[in-house]
Amino acid sequence: MNPEPTIDAMRNAAQALSSGDVRQKLHAVQQAQDALDAAKAVLLAELQASKDFELDGASTLNMWVRNQLHLKSGQATTLVRNLRALRDLTLVAEAALSGQISAAHVQVFVYGLAHVGLEPMREYEDVLVAVACEQDPGALFEAVKDLKDRIHPEDLDEAWKGGMDKEDFAVDALFDGWHITGFLNTVTGLKLKKVLDSISAPRDKDDTRTGAQRRVQGLDDLLDSILGNGLPSDKGVRPHMSVFVDVETLEAAAERVKQETERPHFVPDPMPPTEPATLAGHGAIGPHLLMFLFCMSGVTGFVREQDQVLNVGRTKYEPTMKQRKAVLARQKGICATPGCHHTHLEVHHSVWWSLGGRTDLDQLVGLCVRCHHLVHRGALHISGNAVDGFEFTNRFQRPVRRRRTGYRRAA
Repeated sequence: MNPEPTIDAMRNAAQALSSGDVRQKLHAVQQAQDALDAAKAVLLAELQASKDFELDGASTLNMWVRNQLHLKSGQATTLVRNLRALRDLTLVAEAALSGQISAAHVQVFVYGLAHVGLEPMREYEDVLVAVACEQDPGALFEAVKDLKDRIHPEDLDEAWKGGMDKEDFAVDALFDGWHITGFLNTVTGLKLKKVLDSISAPRDKDDTRTGAQRRVQGLDDLLDSILGNGLPSDKGVRPHMSVFVDVETLEAAAERVKQETERPHFVPDPMPPTEPATLAGHGAIGPHLLMFLFCMSGVTGFVREQDQVLNVGRTKYEPTMKQRKAVLARQKGICATPGCHHTHLEVHHSVWWSLGGRTDLDQLVGLCVRCHHLVHRGALHISGNAVDGFEFTNRFQRPVRRRRTGYRRAA
């Protein structure tokens, strides 16, 4: 282990503590702590390899850590596991030992090595380290998971099948009410979530009920309606799910399923690294689940450029049905506000209609009911457009975080 990056981080922390404002001090101390965690992982691995912990009468490394360092055994196990990423990924080791990324970030790289593979992680290591240096461990995990979904789409189908094996749903009477437990597969669970999102949306900006209260009351209203008007029939309006998929991915999935169906005893050809299909409100899905949904669904196609029909300018305030569907497709059914994952959306003019905004696809953005109310109450501000990306700021004009859509101008 090269101790110089860690020593530099400690030296910077010592200098910051003697001068500078409290924010600089906290940044420097955190960087030093992250660097020391990485160094501790390397040293614990060396101690485990040498078994020198036995010199202090400890039979295991975890016992030595508890007795000598007064840490929980789980903390030591995590640090030792992190050594795999520090050993196999050079850029990760450099960033960790200099305090640029935390032990929690390194844990995500360990996950990537186990579930994505060494070679793909090395191929995209520079990109992932850049994400780790700028984002929290959760954002890094999403990036690694996205890479896993692209490289191993068959794992998505295995997760779907595994979920079906664990299905259960029970409503048990208790003294003070009913207790609901269970586990639902991907499709059934998303159907339930779509219904709950719809019936539990705030009624207006003055709706002060908590999320739990709105969900329970919405479910109660729905059950009243069903019991009062009869159970739903095939001719009624059914809740629907949305799947967003490129043509190339759909063709590749169809070919993969065809090969596995017609030649079940042969290894199918590897799928090309296409963008995985996305089930709105759930995430990426594999080729088998995609084709299962495709065979029972209606299809709406979208052309992402030179579709002038989707722009109506100042001639009409209300977005057309095609525009609403296009906004949902562009955002993959999720609220555009960074960090919000609600799927019950309303279409908003990013430049308000009253201020001269146009009902053009580039200026329309999908927001959940809560975020839409926040915009009109001045607590959330949106600028930009779907081409260059929308900018979200709070009431103090501080950026929430930029979300790029990957969308090209419609007209």
